Amino acid sequence: MRIFVTGASGWIGSALVPELIGAGHQVIGLARSDASAAAVADMGAEVLRGDLDDIDVLRAGALDSDGVIHLAFVVPSTSEAATRTDAAAIETFTSSLADSGKPLVVSGGTLVRPGRPATERDELIPAGPIAARITNMRSALAAADKGIRSCLVMLPRSVHGEGERHGFIPQLIAMARAKGVSGYIGDGTSRWPAVHVEDAAVLYRLAVEQAPAGSVLNAVGEEGIPVRDIAETIGRHLNLPTKSLPATEFAGMFTHLLSTDMPASSLITQDLLNWKPTHPGLIEDIEQGHYFI
Repeated sequence: MRIFVTGASGWIGSALVPELIGAGHQVIGLARSDASAAAVADMGAEVLRGDLDDIDVLRAGALDSDGVIHLAFVVPSTSEAATRTDAAAIETFTSSLADSGKPLVVSGGTLVRPGRPATERDELIPAGPIAARITNMRSALAAADKGIRSCLVMLPRSVHGEGERHGFIPQLIAMARAKGVSGYIGDGTSRWPAVHVEDAAVLYRLAVEQAPAGSVLNAVGEEGIPVRDIAETIGRHLNLPTKSLPATEFAGMFTHLLSTDMPASSLITQDLLNWKPTHPGLIEDIEQGHYFI
C-alpha cells in the first residue's frame, strides 16, 4: 500500500514509518519544516511539504495514496484552534477518500470510565476538556458510512520508549527536578494506561492493513500503572524523596492526570487484530535510565 502519514516525523510517526516500510508499504510523510522533511526522507519515505492548515496539500496526499494515517495535531491539542484544525483535516480526508473503500486511521485518546477500565465498546460522548476532540473522533468514525474503512486508534496517557522527550513522563521528571521531590496526588492509586511506542506503531500498521470500518482500537499495552509507582521510580533515579503533594503543586492538566483513575483495556483490540504488545512496560522502561540522560 501507499500510505499518507501526517505527523510522520513526530514521536509515534518516527516509529510508525519504519514499521510500515519494513512491512513493504510505501509512505508519503507530511513535513512542515526542513528538519521534519530531512527526518522523513532519512527514514526512507517520500516527503510532502505542508502542515495541517494546508487543505490542498492534505487533499493531494490523500488522493495520491491507498490510505491515510492521521497522527499530527496542533499543540496544545485541546485548544479551540487545534480542534478546529483537526476537524478540517478529518473532513478533508473524508471527502477525498469517499466511496473508495480506502482506510482512514485517526488518532484519539483512551476514555475515562470511573470505577472500571475503559474499553473499545464505550460510547464516545463529547464531554469534559476533550469534548471537541471526541466530536472529531466521532466524525472520523462516521466516515465509515461514506465508503471509507475508517477507524480510531485510541492512545493511552503514556506512549513511552527511548527517545521520548515531550510526553508526560519527561514532564514529570522535569517537575521533580525543579521541586526537589517526586510527587503524586492523594494516595497515588490513580492509574495511567500505557503502551511502548514500538507496540503502538505495530497497531497502527495492523489498523491501516486490516481494521474493519468503524473500529475503535485501544493501543494499550498496560491497563493501568499507579501514579505513585511512577513517582517512586522517578524519585529513585533522581535520588529524590517521593511523597504526596497538594493538587495545587501541579500545573494545568497534571492536576487532572494525577488525580483521576483512568485505566483502559485493549483485550478487544488484541483479539480483533491479533495484536500482542511485546515491548517493555512503563516502569521497566523508566528503570532502563534513558529518561534521565
